Amino acid sequence: MKRNYYSLEKSKQTATINIYGDITSWAWEELGEMSAVNLSKQLEALGDVDKIDVYINSYGGEVAEGLAIYNALKRHKAKVTTYCDGFACSIASVIFMAGDERVMNESSLLMIHNAWTYAAGNAEELRKQADDLEKITQASVEAYKSHSTLTEKEIKKLMDEETWILPTEALEYGFATAIDKPESKNASQNAFLQLFEIIKAHQAKEDDDTTDDTTDDTTDDTTDDTPDDTTDDTTDDTTDDTPDDTPDDTPDDTTDDDSDDDAETAAQKWSGFFNALLNK
Repeated sequence: MKRNYYSLEKSKQTATINIYGDITSWAWEELGEMSAVNLSKQLEALGDVDKIDVYINSYGGEVAEGLAIYNALKRHKAKVTTYCDGFACSIASVIFMAGDERVMNESSLLMIHNAWTYAAGNAEELRKQADDLEKITQASVEAYKSHSTLTEKEIKKLMDEETWILPTEALEYGFATAIDKPESKNASQNAFLQLFEIIKAHQAKEDDDTTDDTTDDTTDDTTDDTPDDTTDDTTDDTTDDTPDDTPDDTPDDTTDDDSDDDAETAAQKWSGFFNALLNK
């Protein structure tokens, strides 16, 4: 079964173009390749549309084909929005620049570099080839400059270094106009994690308050000047002579009070936690 990476679809007044393959003059669509000729013919066949959405995931390809696609999209009277779905590398990044709006997905990358080729010949021919490559590269520079906040010198430096560009960088440089950040499908999990962080923060505050109270209440105000005259005498006299008349039936009045105190402390902690939660 053939799997077409390149496709063009029309729905009412909106056309959708998916470019998910290499850009070449001899396009085998079943391999995901595409050419400027095929795209231009189908754009013409669309007739009147108000909007064209172009989704790109491509390593690039032939400069001439990519420039023709770029100009065909720029020339069209419809509003063009380009989306980088994965990679928009080399000449595919130039096609990305054809959008009136240019959207990077949160997990996507641009890559820009100078044009290159294979060469053979004598010294004069090779020198001419180098000069020609500089001019061919300049066409891509102009496409980047049409939207970028960078200077031509800065753009050329990025191209010399064969630079990968993150979505945030693309937005900063003016290559992109927006970053698409889909809402997480794990909203309940995120809410639980946020609740857990609130509980940890509240518990840490409670621990800090307890530490401060303990430090203040245990200050040692006693002095070391009192003579210790009672240790030997009183111990011997009271141990043998004092009968143990204390009855064993004395009721333990502290048990209920301690339970009430614990319950009150727990209630205060939960009350404090819910107050902290409501204040978030």
